[in-house]
Amino acid sequence: MSAIRRLRASARGWGGVGAMLVACALAALALFPLRDAGGSGVTGLGGSGAAQVTYAKADKCEKPEQQSLEPSADESGATIGEIKARGHLIVGVDQNSYRWGYRDPNSESASAELEGFDIDLAHEIADEILGDRPDNIRFRAIPTDQRIPAIRSGQVDMVVRTMTISCRRLGEVAFSAPYFMTGQQVLAPRGSSVQGYDETLADQRICAAQGSIALDTLKKDKADGDLVPSATIADPVPNQLDCLVRLQLGEVDAVVTDGALAASQAAQDPTVELKGEPFTTEYYGVAMRKDADDLVRRVNQVLEDYRGSGWQESYDKWLSETLGEDASKSLPPPPDYR
Repeated sequence: MSAIRRLRASARGWGGVGAMLVACALAALALFPLRDAGGSGVTGLGGSGAAQVTYAKADKCEKPEQQSLEPSADESGATIGEIKARGHLIVGVDQNSYRWGYRDPNSESASAELEGFDIDLAHEIADEILGDRPDNIRFRAIPTDQRIPAIRSGQVDMVVRTMTISCRRLGEVAFSAPYFMTGQQVLAPRGSSVQGYDETLADQRICAAQGSIALDTLKKDKADGDLVPSATIADPVPNQLDCLVRLQLGEVDAVVTDGALAASQAAQDPTVELKGEPFTTEYYGVAMRKDADDLVRRVNQVLEDYRGSGWQESYDKWLSETLGEDASKSLPPPPDYR
């Protein structure tokens, strides 16, 4: 990890549920301007002008986490050439996921810098491609349901936003090799009768975000009879964090999302907790355009190097408090490239 990254201050917490609710409100808008380290503002995505994209159908695949390209340090390709000519990398991120991509509300600065595990990785990629300097990256806030449209329309070079690699998504975008392992899990109020992804979800209203793997899983399990029949899938929301707001307002009874994100939300709000064990195994990857082979290979080379030191340093800083000191369950296995 670069010297600049090491100088970043550790997160100081969210100052209680009130501060978190403010962040949730920002997530619902998804239009808060993001700033790079140099201070130039970049508007978020997801408003009325968001691109409309027709998706291609994904071919049948197995082990989507093993479909990425061999790593390479070569930077002579067209996509990287465009990025170098521009002088900065444009990265789609979240700004309201505690310890993944967020602004510390306790910061004394009105334009608190983005922090978190995904933000560290985005900076590392920019540093490796463009050199370790403060103006080499621009962030754009992207709602959960706009991650793929933002990539396909060229509004961002990549998305680093707790994005699970899946067969469906591989028909629409390219992914790096995995950089994090997680699984779907249930989040519910502490006093709830819900105990996990099981029969205790009977008669419960379940929230998931539009465009999320959680929503795909719920719909498939509902159709296949693997979700208790009386459970209701609530109308999906644009951002995953919006589900936590609905849970706090009593509009839904449970949330299904990645366990890594759910653990951070439980750390924000002591009235909710994880219920049961993860019931899937999934992998986060960096998402890019399908024709950006040179960038995919270069990012995979960055990840090869990052896993050796920077990954653990970032995990210890941001995620050990919510996911535990043992990082081995979150580090994906050695990549098996296509």
